[in-house]
Amino acid sequence: MIHIVFNEEDVKVLGSAMELDESLSGEIIQVTDDYAVGPITEELTTDGLEVRKLWWSGVLEGGDHHAKINDDKNDDPKLIRELKRKMDENSDESIWIWAAQNAHDVCGYYWLMSQLSDYTGRVMILYLNNLPFINEKGNIFYPTTLSSILPKEFIKAKKLARPITPSEFEVDPDEWAKVAQQEGVRILEGGKKLLLQPFHFFDGELMKFISGDWQKASKVISQ
Repeated sequence: MIHIVFNEEDVKVLGSAMELDESLSGEIIQVTDDYAVGPITEELTTDGLEVRKLWWSGVLEGGDHHAKINDDKNDDPKLIRELKRKMDENSDESIWIWAAQNAHDVCGYYWLMSQLSDYTGRVMILYLNNLPFINEKGNIFYPTTLSSILPKEFIKAKKLARPITPSEFEVDPDEWAKVAQQEGVRILEGGKKLLLQPFHFFDGELMKFISGDWQKASKVISQ
């Protein structure tokens, strides 16, 4: 069993869930890139990969995450090659994709779908879309990230796993291709429906917290 998640925090919480339930035991793989932003067209070609690498370099240069520009750990194409090798070598192996209702996870799911069609029937999806869970205070909430779910709640969530259908393998890559053809910010409208917005989409929200007085930028962004 190979589990795929899309955030570093998700790796930790899923690992904790495995300690509580051995039936979940398996390798955890993280898709490191955020496919909700930036150029995706021809992402898997050599030219496409270089275009995306240059785009991220421009975004990260001079900022808090400048060191990630040349981080060779973030190599999703290599991840896919290794994943396919493991699936080809072991016919009993299966993939479990964990996704919450946010654009980052859904875009990562679409990116995977475009490359795993050879393994129909062996790829499971756990999409936590509008599903209630119990938080640490015992209250019901609807998580938008996997990491906000308690490890013990993953034991319940595993019952939601289902195989990705042949029709989904046909339709979803086409939907992804439509959204991926232009640069911008991909926003989750609901379900698995994505909308493309310009890069300045979030500027209006930031401006609401900016006054005429001196403010710390970090405080504006955290608000």
